[in-house]
Amino acid sequence: MDPLPLFFRSCRRGLLLGSIALGVSLAGCSGEGSGPVVVSVVGSHDDFAKPLQNLPNPAAKLMLESTAQGLVAFDAGGDIVPALAQRWIVEDEGRSYIFRLRRAFWADGTRVTAPDVARILMARIVSLRRLDPDGPLDAVQTVVPMTGEVIEIRLGAARPFVLQMLAQPQMGLLSREGGTGPYRRAQQGKTLLLTPIDRLSGDDESAEGPVPRSQLRVLRSERAALAIIRFRGGQAALILGGRFTDLPLLVPAGIDRDAVRVDPVQGLFGLAVVGDGKLLDDADARAAINMAIDRSQLPAIFPLGGWATTEQIVPSQIDLGRAPTPPAWANLSMEDRRTQAGATIAHWRAENGAPPILRIALPAGPGATLLFGMVRRNLAAVGLDTRRVDMRDEADLRLVDEVAPYDSAFWYLGRVGCARKIRCSAAADAQLQAASLASSADERAARIAQAEALVQGYNGYIALGAPVRWSLASKRLTGFTPSPRARHPLNHLFRRPN
Repeated sequence: MDPLPLFFRSCRRGLLLGSIALGVSLAGCSGEGSGPVVVSVVGSHDDFAKPLQNLPNPAAKLMLESTAQGLVAFDAGGDIVPALAQRWIVEDEGRSYIFRLRRAFWADGTRVTAPDVARILMARIVSLRRLDPDGPLDAVQTVVPMTGEVIEIRLGAARPFVLQMLAQPQMGLLSREGGTGPYRRAQQGKTLLLTPIDRLSGDDESAEGPVPRSQLRVLRSERAALAIIRFRGGQAALILGGRFTDLPLLVPAGIDRDAVRVDPVQGLFGLAVVGDGKLLDDADARAAINMAIDRSQLPAIFPLGGWATTEQIVPSQIDLGRAPTPPAWANLSMEDRRTQAGATIAHWRAENGAPPILRIALPAGPGATLLFGMVRRNLAAVGLDTRRVDMRDEADLRLVDEVAPYDSAFWYLGRVGCARKIRCSAAADAQLQAASLASSADERAARIAQAEALVQGYNGYIALGAPVRWSLASKRLTGFTPSPRARHPLNHLFRRPN
């Protein structure tokens, strides 16, 4: 039986899904307990309709986490918790991960079996390794069903962070009809109603009577400006997916500072060198572009408590075995950096003529406009002209704005490596590959440290700071907490009644 009619019959007034007043109508239904949690996610309709194709957009991530869980998941605190797998064990010194699946059903009602999961999971792993060839899944040899409810992931060598990768939204398991929860979706227009699935039975029809309204989730994917207006008017209890692009909207909208929740995330926020041509072929010119950008101006653009700028690709020691490598020009004053960069570009101009206009690909939004204005002024001061282009257009510098899925220098260096079609150091890539094949922890650490120094010195990526991830949470919402992975499971949220 469809859960929607059950819910509708529990309310005396009819509800119009997709209307502007949906959140208010749902919250206002008569009956016991608090109402459903109404959530706006910054994004587009396609993020909900085709989430796998629209990763890493926040709305696409949330849709996969909510309706197509993987074997394991992150909780809001960044810890690994069971999802489709009830439990697991690690054997053979980290080379074997064995998962027992809980009872679950696909959206068409058919039972989820270990052969289904093994087939889908291996195909997903093969796809992801093309983008992260030296990451935690590089050593996976096979995924096999051991029984109808047990699968084994077999690795050629032990790898840390395997569970963290399996908890990523892109590891969510989907059939043609959909995923296995923890919610079922029902869509009308641009609005979704998410109904929880019974975790014990795997069935969303097992309980008699309507689903308690407090367990329902009303979900919209929309522009940040509209989401903020809806939140300010009390029509949404939560906004997720805020980034640097829309941060400047909060102050003029009159949003209470206490409603703003900033996730303490790490990752990459900077400009990758992706263009061709003599200017970007020149190592000195790439270094000049990097050193010309004045990071000290960024906190005024993004005034967030605790947010820090950086000139280094890897943010901390993590698994490097030492502190990250600073740029060669790190100890120079900004004035000296600008002088040195200007001299480099002037020399290039004397030998090659006027340098080309650098195309900088940035997303839409006022925060991106402010960032481009700063970069344009900084580069103009050393003799370089710039032009802003869309993220889908050809570019010379392209923004990278991603939260790290696991805490390893492998991810940071691989994300700005040759597999991503970024200006890269072949020698650094070779060191990363050697590190992934290393026979000892000491050799692995030494290889990755060498790779990090080479990538930092190559200037194929211009680090600016940590990613910015923010949410707006109503005072009447309980269960929400800032997340170091920017992950906010919906099943822990509850809305207190008025």
